[in-house]
Amino acid sequence: MAEFLTDLDARLKDNDKIWIIYSPLIYISGILGKITVPWGFETDFASVPRVPLFYTLFGDRAHRESVVHDMLYRIDALPTATRKQADKVFLEAMKCRGKSWFVRYPMYWGVRAGGLPSYHKRKIEDQL
Repeated sequence: MAEFLTDLDARLKDNDKIWIIYSPLIYISGILGKITVPWGFETDFASVPRVPLFYTLFGDRAHRESVVHDMLYRIDALPTATRKQADKVFLEAMKCRGKSWFVRYPMYWGVRAGGLPSYHKRKIEDQL
């Protein structure tokens, strides 16, 4: 059964977009097993377009889930995940956290439609 074993401990970097993980975020996935997002990892959470309706519906909805997804998109992530697996883990994590169907599926379809340009473009220690 999928579950987060630790809470999200993230702090805003010196701008208003990038967050730094201050203690490991551990997630147990039914798809990939144990996933640990390390201390120091930088994330922008979910990159929801700032179009008013989209952001109102889907912005600030899935922080923990987005951090795991961001990490799995890195070229040196362990466990190694295909893009499809990383996106499925994102969907699984949103379900695990109790996100409604009306939040999790549009967000999942969003990463399926727009995630390819970001997949395997950075390493875990890269700054954003």
